[in-house]
Amino acid sequence: MDNNSLEKKRSSSERLDHVADPNVGKGEHAVTIDAETGSWDSAFAKRTIRHVDRRVLPILAALYAISLIDRTNTSNAYVAGAARDLGLYIGSRYTIITVIFFVPYIIFELPSNIVVRRVGCARWLGSIVLAWGIVMLGMGFVKHWWQLAICRALLGLLEAGFFPACAYLISTWYIRREVQKRMTAFYMLSVVVGGFSSAIAGGISELKGKRGLNGWQWIFIIEGAVTIFLSFLAFLFVVDFPDKNGFLSDEETKFVLARLAKDRDDVESDPWTWGKFWSYMATPKLWAFGLLFGCSTTVSYAFAYFLPIIMVGMGYTDLNAQLLSAPPYFASIFIAFAGAWASDKYLIRAPIIMWQAVLSIIGLSMTAFHTRNDVRYAGVFLGLAGANANVAGVLGYMQNNIVGQTKRAFTSALVIGSGGVGGIIASTTFRSKDSPKYRPGLWVTIGANFIIIIVCSIMTAVFSYRNKQVRAGKGRPIEGKVGFFYTI
Repeated sequence: MDNNSLEKKRSSSERLDHVADPNVGKGEHAVTIDAETGSWDSAFAKRTIRHVDRRVLPILAALYAISLIDRTNTSNAYVAGAARDLGLYIGSRYTIITVIFFVPYIIFELPSNIVVRRVGCARWLGSIVLAWGIVMLGMGFVKHWWQLAICRALLGLLEAGFFPACAYLISTWYIRREVQKRMTAFYMLSVVVGGFSSAIAGGISELKGKRGLNGWQWIFIIEGAVTIFLSFLAFLFVVDFPDKNGFLSDEETKFVLARLAKDRDDVESDPWTWGKFWSYMATPKLWAFGLLFGCSTTVSYAFAYFLPIIMVGMGYTDLNAQLLSAPPYFASIFIAFAGAWASDKYLIRAPIIMWQAVLSIIGLSMTAFHTRNDVRYAGVFLGLAGANANVAGVLGYMQNNIVGQTKRAFTSALVIGSGGVGGIIASTTFRSKDSPKYRPGLWVTIGANFIIIIVCSIMTAVFSYRNKQVRAGKGRPIEGKVGFFYTI
């Protein structure tokens, strides 16, 4: 796309006379553009949004699925022979190789979100996926556990730039009442595919002995090769930000930019400054979103890293433990999409998140304290469903209640970095000495869900108070935008 075309598209977002809505500021939520007014009819609007959905979401979901598989396949490798070959059962070695991923993962997320807009989404995401695919393939040839730990640290460094950039990119394409279903589609499709990684790994591990390699080595090698292949698709199919896109027509871009401007008026990128950085750092609600996300990922990472191992502790064979780890992930998609549908339809976020936390508490309690293995396994379905739904739910909650490109980039990095802290907590609270039931770790995940309920309750009270205050003409506009109200 040439610069003249881009400038025309950008300037078109400022000419909103034909979509003016006299009701702006009267409701709880920002008023969205009525696609049947002015020069855009409903058929054109639906067709354009579907076009955006097809181009933005599938490729990001596929890439994030392989990201989840690559970061969590250590549990599959553990039961496929790495525990014996590399001595991962000794002391805290397995905990170290899981935890070390998250140190660079947390540190380098914000720098990545600053770079992605300058470099371009396809170029940036494709490059880091290619790099971590090479690292993943190399993990199949390590001879000592500390070499695997080094590779895991490199993997964390490279993956740090991926998920925050995806969440940031998706949030820039959709208005607030649409974003929850899209975030859920992106995340849950990735999680479901990633959930079958245990079954896939079980099949791959049957290559044990081929070319003198053990099953765990084949897991890393084949999954690394798939990652490298997908990186080339990223270069071809990942789209850029709305104001820089090259796949929509001029008229479609005008429509997308105009509805985003009407919803929250943050289409244009604002420059980074140290003043903004420290202002964002001092904003309590951003840290509250981070706490919610960290608690959600504590549960989801606990299942990702330890479910096959817990299943072995229930008495299942290594292969059956891998296979039985997949169905709960598939079942969780129904809970997540039901919550996302209700969340967008009724424009509520926190109540849905709290309900999903309750569901997770019920399931985790069944897994932790029941004596029958079939009931404990049933609890995995509920616990995992609530946890995975809340990962996407918190991201939608966060994206609905912030305005501005730099603030959106900062918050995405902060919140997802907090998710890395959840990964560290999950990695360190499920200890080998607590097998086979791992009750201390399950207690921690139950506690994380109680924190989610408490924080959501506090934020709901604060957000409701501020909305009432602004509607009454008191206090400053929320997020500095007249007519903007918090999504509860």
